Amino acid sequence: MYLVKTPWLLKKLYPELTWDIRSTDRCIYLTFDDGPIPIVTPAVLNILKQYNAKATFFCIGDNVRKHPDIFEQVKTEGHAIGNHTFNHLKGWKTDTQTYLDNFLEADKLLNSPLFRPPYGRIKREQIRVLKAAKPNLHIVMWDVLSGDFDMALKPQDCLKGVLKHTEAGSMVVFHDSIKAFKRLEYVLPGALEVWSKEGYSFNSLQL
Repeated sequence: MYLVKTPWLLKKLYPELTWDIRSTDRCIYLTFDDGPIPIVTPAVLNILKQYNAKATFFCIGDNVRKHPDIFEQVKTEGHAIGNHTFNHLKGWKTDTQTYLDNFLEADKLLNSPLFRPPYGRIKREQIRVLKAAKPNLHIVMWDVLSGDFDMALKPQDCLKGVLKHTEAGSMVVFHDSIKAFKRLEYVLPGALEVWSKEGYSFNSLQL
């Protein structure tokens, strides 16, 4: 069970986390979790390029280690980079020291002030310890969860949900993963086409 639109109450309970970017600009912030992955991440980069869109990629450290060439491609094409732990750890099921160590291992490769906890699951103590270890850290959540990881979700329904809930300032989560690719390759160009016609721009996160 997951919510496509993040409830306002959850944002209020965790005000120290970044959920969206509210401004007068007509901008949408696209984010991609779990890469870099061969075939999938390059396909995403190609789609983004077609729409002159910049995005933020929250990378798994071990995937960066395995696919450094794709990681370099993401950076070379002008997208922002974020930390997604080294092994995609679920914070609620991981002790704080192990979580911190895993974050720091990924940080050696990523060196980014942006972090997104896998599954959006992180304990308050983990938030405190990570920010103490890296004072300039921004923990980034989301406003809209695409559901592209849901293998039971039809691509058409995934697109409808994303278009329904995204607005100016929204931070939308996609996944450049093999699991999500069937929905992602349909939803991403479809959404970008609609949003572009509506006058939106697409920027990477600069926090």
